[in-house]
Amino acid sequence: MTIPVLITDLATRADDLLVGVTDRTVARALLQEELTLDYPDLTPARRAEIVAGVITALERDDFFGWEFCGDPFADEPEPADAEDL
Repeated sequence: MTIPVLITDLATRADDLLVGVTDRTVARALLQEELTLDYPDLTPARRAEIVAGVITALERDDFFGWEFCGDPFADEPEPADAEDL
């Protein structure tokens, strides 16, 4: 199988392979494990290339969900009064 075919295959099976996973590090580890079990003849460099491609495809499809920047529980800053300017 070619690398693009393997990337597409794993990305398609991600819903089953990565149930409840929202952390990319955990996803990478699980994908590496799946590749090692299914394709033991792949070199570590090829596995890393495939996993990177799958993660990119999943991010493009918003698989991991939207992430907050900063503290989502912080109070909103008070708007500056026009008189204070």
